[in-house]
Amino acid sequence: MSDQIPDVFPPEGLGGGDPPRRGPRPTSGGGGGPRNPGVKLPIRAVVALALLFMLFTVGGAMAISGRLGFTTIDPEEVAVKVNYLTGKTTVINQPGYQIFLPFAEEIFKLDRTFQSFEMRGNEFVGQSVVPKLTVRANDGSNFRFEFLSIQYALVPSAAAVVLAESGPGDGFKAEWIKAHARSILRDEFGRYTAEEIADPAKLQTAFAAGKRRLDLAVQPFGLRVIEIPQSRPNFDDEYEQAIEERKVTDQDVERLVAMEDQLLQEREQQLAQVEREKSIEMESLKGDLEKARLGAERDAIQQKKSADAYALERVADGQAERAQLLAKSRGLTERYTKEAEGVEARATALAERGEVVVREAIIDKLRQIRFTFVPYSRDPAPQRLEHSGDAGGSDASRKSSVEGN
Repeated sequence: MSDQIPDVFPPEGLGGGDPPRRGPRPTSGGGGGPRNPGVKLPIRAVVALALLFMLFTVGGAMAISGRLGFTTIDPEEVAVKVNYLTGKTTVINQPGYQIFLPFAEEIFKLDRTFQSFEMRGNEFVGQSVVPKLTVRANDGSNFRFEFLSIQYALVPSAAAVVLAESGPGDGFKAEWIKAHARSILRDEFGRYTAEEIADPAKLQTAFAAGKRRLDLAVQPFGLRVIEIPQSRPNFDDEYEQAIEERKVTDQDVERLVAMEDQLLQEREQQLAQVEREKSIEMESLKGDLEKARLGAERDAIQQKKSADAYALERVADGQAERAQLLAKSRGLTERYTKEAEGVEARATALAERGEVVVREAIIDKLRQIRFTFVPYSRDPAPQRLEHSGDAGGSDASRKSSVEGN
């Protein structure tokens, strides 16, 4: 290949049509030695080279600036395609290569990863670190959070809103959380007294309320609050000491409550065990009582049978004795009836004979009397005269009569 620059551009073999004509070759003149003429380029070649250089320069600049017509979207990014001719915006959530029309369209890429906004220290450090949060409590006391972090991110579906409100790049990280976080959190934490904010339950409630309000505040700008990790507030040294003492007291109370619960559980277990034992004992006693009842029923049946037999026997004996007594009574009735009839007959006879019977009786008595007469009288006027049926008796009577006289 010849090292000479071709007279025409493009060189032979690179373009179509008839081959270009070559210029006349240089010839040696008089004087003997060879002559070296200067190289001349056609104007069209110079213009083509200039245009090619400009094309590469502009292409490189556009490639560097992302205006070449294609770009790459990473998984950590969300993009917004803006059409300058129609004003239409399109949100691109899928990572990969995207093609657009240079100068008429442009793709803006935004960071979709979780962002952290921190409140710590006493100085501003960049866009995401501000001084610590100090709060005035409801009772007038102050407390602070030495470190407070807010986790947030843009809403991918609202990337066009983020671009419109915050501009391209990291503009959304600069102001919105910083503008709202301190006032909202102070407001929510300041609703409680220092004693209340030391309570973990109320502190959790305050963090939840602050997260909810802050999320509502930044939603119009295409952002969302993901989480505000709960951190412990700090107080003055004396108050911190009181809090620590209260924590110890609360722990003691919790321990005592746990002990009480354990004792109650043990009591319930013991009561359940006693109930089981007493239930078993009661079942055993019921069994014994049932056996005793059955035995008593058997004894009662046997005793009833014995009583029935004894009653029958006594009834039979009674009936026999009654028969005997009836027979005896009949005999006695007949006997005494006859005696009564005899007495009645004698009484009747006595009633009929009357005085005769009496005289007969007197005569019978008089027959048994013996009279003894004394031939002299001791008393010319005797006042009493006694007689006796026998001699001894007469002597005694006489003696007593004489003594009486």
